[in-house]
Amino acid sequence: MGVWALWKLRPPALVYVLLVQVIAVVTAAVVIATTPPPESRALTMFAVLALTAGLVIVGTSVSIHLRHDVRRNPWIVHIAYLAAGILTLPPSLLVLLLLGPALHGVLDVRPELYRWLFTTASTTLAVFAARWVVGWEQPRWEPALLVLAGAVLLLVRAVLVAIGLRLREPAARREEVLGEPIDVLLGVVAVSLGGLIAIAVSSYPAAALLAGPPLALLDLACQLPQWRRSAQRDGKTGLANAVHWERMARVELSRACTRAQPTAVLLLDLDHFKRVNDELGHLAGDTVLAAVALGLRGGVRKEDVVGRFGGEEFVVLLPGADTDVACTVAQRLRLSTASLSVPARDTHGSRRVLDDLTVSIGVATTLRFGYELSDLLVAADAALLAAKSSGRNAVTVA
Repeated sequence: MGVWALWKLRPPALVYVLLVQVIAVVTAAVVIATTPPPESRALTMFAVLALTAGLVIVGTSVSIHLRHDVRRNPWIVHIAYLAAGILTLPPSLLVLLLLGPALHGVLDVRPELYRWLFTTASTTLAVFAARWVVGWEQPRWEPALLVLAGAVLLLVRAVLVAIGLRLREPAARREEVLGEPIDVLLGVVAVSLGGLIAIAVSSYPAAALLAGPPLALLDLACQLPQWRRSAQRDGKTGLANAVHWERMARVELSRACTRAQPTAVLLLDLDHFKRVNDELGHLAGDTVLAAVALGLRGGVRKEDVVGRFGGEEFVVLLPGADTDVACTVAQRLRLSTASLSVPARDTHGSRRVLDDLTVSIGVATTLRFGYELSDLLVAADAALLAAKSSGRNAVTVA
């Protein structure tokens, strides 16, 4: 237990995660203890829902395994059949239906099991909240209540998870905490599909099996945002990779050109980074890159575009920034990098603290070089070389 990732959380995050899990377990226990035994029809509906969801999860898991891929986000399919259960099952069987996500997390090997259990607990509380909205003893199928219940299911779960993510990593990007618009859309689709499944189950329980193919399609579709993010992000730093950064930078430069607004490009290179890899190993080097990337994200504005250009090079686009603003940002990033103390391990497993990191930065602006990205990058690279030649740990303007 001492090495379990849960105990490595920041104290506020640890307390919050444990509190949510305890509340969810206690609430589930109270629900089971106070709900009358289910009738045979309810048991039939539960069995059909559980069988359909199980077949979909197993089938898509086998498909992903055969492609040697990794299931990235199986929660959408869970939300769909849980939404159906909210409208059709008594609370006690709804608790049993919630064992599906919990069992899935245990059976599927995950490096941080506590995160899955925490998300399951958050989902549990969201399910009970949605059930209370439509009626605890007997759900009322009124259009306004159905819409409200779906919104409560998605929002309560999203808020509980977002608070945990923010406490776990205060500097996390907004999309890492709240998700992206397509994630919200998939959640709405899952809840809507759950409503349709509920209608089928209430009319003819076996008809729920027909929901298998749509659930499978939804389960596979929900992997697309994860694949897209993987294709756009650098795996070691979480920043935009070079291709995605250039695409975003060209869009911003086109917009700035239309509005005649200044824009700046910063090209950053870690000084003597090869020495870190040679003396401490590449794992320590990766730790340094991740720490510097985190500092860069925290040192720029929300609208600035930060990316990893390759190796130990980073690049930042500053929309609306003239030369003075760009230099101010560059100096701030230089100083924040110099103040870093990065804990790492060398190739022998010994703990080391790297507190002598510095960065050289080249600055180029559209005021002098125009709005062509290639021209700005060439100019920023020349300025970066000048900063290196002048002794490193410096900012030079092209």
